[in-house]
Amino acid sequence: MRFSLRHLVPDLAPVSPRERIRSAAGALLGILATALVSRAALGPEAGLPSLIAPMGASAVLLFAVPASPLAQPWSILGGNLIASLVGVTAGRLVADPALAAALAVGCAIALMALARCLHPPSGAVALTAVLGGSAIHDLGYGFVLWPVGGNSLLLLAAALLFNNLTGRTYPHVPARPMTGHGTADPPPAGRVGASSADLDAVLAEYGQVLDVGRADLEAILREAQLRSYRRRSGGTTCGQIMSRDVVAVAPEAPLREALDLLRRHRIKVLPVTDERAQVLGIVTQTDILDKAVWDGGGPRIGLARRLRLTAMRGRAPYGSVEDIMTTPVETVRPDMTIAEAVLRMSDHALHHLPVVDGRGNLAGIVSQSDLVAALLADAAEKAPEPESAAPVLAAPNPA
Repeated sequence: MRFSLRHLVPDLAPVSPRERIRSAAGALLGILATALVSRAALGPEAGLPSLIAPMGASAVLLFAVPASPLAQPWSILGGNLIASLVGVTAGRLVADPALAAALAVGCAIALMALARCLHPPSGAVALTAVLGGSAIHDLGYGFVLWPVGGNSLLLLAAALLFNNLTGRTYPHVPARPMTGHGTADPPPAGRVGASSADLDAVLAEYGQVLDVGRADLEAILREAQLRSYRRRSGGTTCGQIMSRDVVAVAPEAPLREALDLLRRHRIKVLPVTDERAQVLGIVTQTDILDKAVWDGGGPRIGLARRLRLTAMRGRAPYGSVEDIMTTPVETVRPDMTIAEAVLRMSDHALHHLPVVDGRGNLAGIVSQSDLVAALLADAAEKAPEPESAAPVLAAPNPA
């Protein structure tokens, strides 16, 4: 009996107390705002309902699990409008309330799935349209516009405001996919462990709706792989292997100066820093080759790029490093493990990573060569010592 009851409790991911409080506060404020604005819009004498019960279920999704695909703006708007249309139609065409209710919910789910706006509370919207009594039936298809459409828009507006003001990104932005080189090959980190194709195949075999986006699911899987790799690869950090005497360049430096620095020091990258050593950008050989034109005097800003920069900044470029540098810059901290740096470098097709301290000041730079040497050293330390060969005993010399 104890075993059966334990399996009735869902296996939810751990949630912090702060997140629980934020979810409850959001639902409270969202429903309160929706109810008050609805009542004020309709006026005290209106015969229309100002708030319908399914909005409470929608509030659970929009404020407690706003990253869910079921809680996105199109889910609540499309789902509730489709369900209300289906519910009103079923109530008008089918005399038996039980049959009308069943048809309304079933057809609403099918159409929401087809329109990619599945929203669980919309099932309650369809039921309300059928079983809501004379006050709802008298509205006819007006029920779709109010209270369903109006309530949905107001609650969505409250969710957009509350979630973004409290640090959540809503609508939810899926995790950024790994980038490759523009070829058919997957990114380097996608060639080891579980691949995107593996995930798609497993999801196709699973064949059920998951309350998590595919991109987020892949990001969680990659993060789990990263933690496993970090646990097995040792604790060597970027601060231990980075080059500290870094050649940098100022943003106002001429392109010719950047080219001379690259040639003189036989390097391929220059961090761009200000007078406080804050990393503003990065200039590579590729930037000079691709973003500048060449003549007898060396690299300069071409007409097309000059016009584009002028339109963006409202002033003409000066032909300086600032005009060709790459920004924002992918950076690492000195305490980041080389395992994390390897994955970040490979996923973003980078050859160098500036290392910055807690204030964003340049502390060093890590190159692919640094990482390869460190990984080989770690592997050599972990390699088992070769077993010494057993001594060969000479056969006794026969008399």
